[in-house]
Formats: sequence, structure tokens, C-alpha cells
Amino acid sequence: MNRIGRRVSSVGVVGLLAAQLMAAPAYGQGPRGDQFWLEDYGITEAWETTQGEGITIAVIDTGVDGDHPSLEGATVGGTDVSGGGDGSGGPVTQTNTEHGTLVASLAAGRGEELPEEMEAEDFDDLSDEEWDDWFDDFLADLEEIYGEDWEEEVDEDVLDEFYETRSFPGIEEAEDDDSDEVDPESLPWPERPAGVVGVAPEAELLSVSLVLEDPNPYGPGTEDQIAQAVTWAVDNGADIINMSIGSGTQDWPESWDEAFMHAEQNDVLVIAAAGNRAAGHWSVGAPATIPGVLTVAGVDQERDISQESSSQGIAIDIAAASEPLVGALPEGGYSAWTGTSGATPIVAGAAALVMAAHPELSAQEVKHRLLTTADSAGADGLDPEYGHGVLNVDAAVSGSVPDFNAADYDTLENWIQVHRRSESDAQDAGDIPEDADVEAGPEGEPRDLPQAAEVRSAQDWAGPVTLGVGALALVVLMTLAALHLLSRRETD
Repeated sequence: MNRIGRRVSSVGVVGLLAAQLMAAPAYGQGPRGDQFWLEDYGITEAWETTQGEGITIAVIDTGVDGDHPSLEGATVGGTDVSGGGDGSGGPVTQTNTEHGTLVASLAAGRGEELPEEMEAEDFDDLSDEEWDDWFDDFLADLEEIYGEDWEEEVDEDVLDEFYETRSFPGIEEAEDDDSDEVDPESLPWPERPAGVVGVAPEAELLSVSLVLEDPNPYGPGTEDQIAQAVTWAVDNGADIINMSIGSGTQDWPESWDEAFMHAEQNDVLVIAAAGNRAAGHWSVGAPATIPGVLTVAGVDQERDISQESSSQGIAIDIAAASEPLVGALPEGGYSAWTGTSGATPIVAGAAALVMAAHPELSAQEVKHRLLTTADSAGADGLDPEYGHGVLNVDAAVSGSVPDFNAADYDTLENWIQVHRRSESDAQDAGDIPEDADVEAGPEGEPRDLPQAAEVRSAQDWAGPVTLGVGALALVVLMTLAALHLLSRRETD
């Protein structure tokens, strides 16, 4: 996975060249073109109003590679609470090291500037023998990617034309059309045709790196890490906290109460993944079950609830795209993936757009706009799979909404008042006065308070990130070609 994904750094080249060679998706400009949700969810329309400027999203995850071309300039601060990082919030080695970078790119990716286009005369500089060697290597790359049946995936006529002319069909025409020539560096981030663009490409990111494995080889367990991470994010200026992690159990440790209350009292919106059925999480688990947290389910491109990538339950608030997704990998690559882990930063980015467009709103009022403008899906009312419906970003940013009523939304503060008992309360209720006309019941311990969720592996916590190369194979193969050519020219 990583080996292939990291060979995709020259994505601009492949976006221009590969579309004619392979049976590319309709959106076909590399990773940027595969982001169907930007159009389908009203995000590009919302960009006409705002791109999330002035809003800070904290990504509590496995760490974010802020040097990735699609995230350059996005990450403005970070820390590590796992004991295994360098303190900057960068990726911490664990089972799912890539997860945090994938998540961050969907929330606030900047896209990627196009590198210099590969022109036909580059191939013309090769001798016939050099060209044959290069082309043989290129065909070998195709077979490595697709296997022995690779010819079934390739338009043979286009491939023959490429060999005969040393030029991809359509490239020369594009180069000759000066009227449409645009300097990529002059384009705002959302319009750049390469890389991954987040829902809020002008928002800033904070990264808090965790290790979601038990035991944590570097230090504190998951329970302590999450409490510390939430508190740090609030204290360091987060407006939104993205938590694409889930425990698989509904209860949460009492030690989290203070941290999540800290977020609630400081008007910080916490957004969490519902969890993935493929990981055995059929019901929503903490932290998504904590009152006040905005919980995100996942749907496919047809807006059907994901059978692999979305848990269900009364905690579900809203649904967003969870498959097929594309995101950034550490060290400059891209990959396909699935899961509510990806749907969550899409909603977090949408929340950032709403906040930027309506700075007077509280976090609960931002949540209100997102939920009341969602496109209807599932059963009437609050559906256990879709919640209030499927995210509609343009409507959330610019549409009219019903009047906000705080009583319609649960808060952690109210929940604690009902469900948590102080030690003094327990002591006061423990003894029955001798003169009271009351008989003691059977001996036994009082009902246990909710216990800490079972700490699981990174896949269980973050959801099974399904990383693949199917959607990005065309990106890979032409990057290999470009790198091969450059290496030969340097040798000469």
C-alpha cells in the first residue's frame, strides 16, 4: 500500500496524461478529480461564500504529515500525547500511521500545484533504443499494477498511438490552446486541479498525535491520551475537534467528562465518527455517544448507507460520504480508502465553512444549521442510520434554517447532572437512620458507573481504513513513467 501510494508525488503529470490511456473515472484529474463529494454535497457552491478562513480544526488522530504537498501551510501547531512522537503532532509509528494524514487532507487539504507538464519533445530527446527500453519498462509497470490481464484495462489503440508518436493523444492540443492556459499558482486552492482539496481549504489545522494500541509501547493508555488531547486542543485555539476514532462500546470513562465538558464550556464543536461495521462496531461507540458530540455516519456515492463503513444507533446525527474516498498519505503519496473516519472530516470541514460564514453562531447553532439543512434520507425523523439526513454544505452555509432552540440538543453538562453521582451524594444516601421506618434491601454494591471503553488496536479505534490502488492506479502508472524518464535523463 505505502510503496505504491508513495510513488504518486507527480500527480499533476498523470492528471494530464493518464486520462486518455486508462478507463478513468468521470472526474479523472488524479486524486483531486476523484473527490465527487465536492460537487455532490454543495461544497463548491459554498466556496463562493467562504473557504473556511479564520477557523481552526484540531485533528486528534495518529498524527498529520504537514509537509505533504496537499497540506503545505495548513498545519499551524500540534503536540504529541502518546509519548512516541516528536512533539509536533506528526505521524507516530503504529499499525495505522497513515490515518491522521488521510483525515486531515479531507478536512483542510490545499490541493497541490501542478509540476511542469511533460512535453512531447522530452520523449523526442531519446534515441530509438532508449525509447524502446523506456516503453518496455512502462509496459512492465502496467503488468505489475494490473497483473497478467493488464491489457484488458488499457485502450490498445491509444497505447499504440503513444508508442508511434511519443505523445499522448490530446496533450499537444491542450498545449497549443493558449486561450485556456492558466498558471496553477494563480488559482485559489479549491480550483487547483491536482492533489486533495479539503472541504475547508483555508481553515487551519492543529494535530494531536495518539497511539491507539493497547498497550501503548510509548507510554499512556488511550483513555489518558484522549482526555489530554481534547483539553490541549481546546486550550490551543481549536474551534472544531475532529475525532475519527471510536471504541466500539457506548460507555466512556468518567475521566473524559472533564475534557469534553471543557470543550463544551469553551464553545468548541466536537465531531466524531460513528464507527465501522467491518471492525465489528454494529452500534455507535464512544466518543461519538457523548452528549453534545456531533456523530457522523457514512454513505456511498449513491447515498446508500455503507454496509461496511457505518455503525448505527440513536446517537447518529448526520451522514456524509465514506466511500469511495481518496486522501493524502505521509511522505507525499495518495491512496483510496473508506470509512466513517473519512466522512467525519468532511463534516468537520463543512462546520468550518458555516463558522466562517456565520461567526456570530455558537457551536450548537453551527450544529443546528448542519442538521436542519441535511437532505432527507432514511425514515422520517431521526433515522438510526442516517440521523437527520445527508450533509448539504451549500444549504448549511447559505440556506435558511428553523429557529434555534437549545432545549432541542443534548449537552454533556445535563447528562452529568443526571447520571454522575458525587462521592458525597453516595455517602449521604448510604446509611439509613435507625429511627426511620425503612428496611434495608439486600446487601450488594451499587450499580457501576459507565466504565472505560475497551482499548483496541488502531484499526478498531480508527476504523478499518481500506487502502487500495484501484481508483488511483492510473495515477501510479504514469508517475512511474515520469520518474523513469527523469532518472534516465539524469544518468545521461
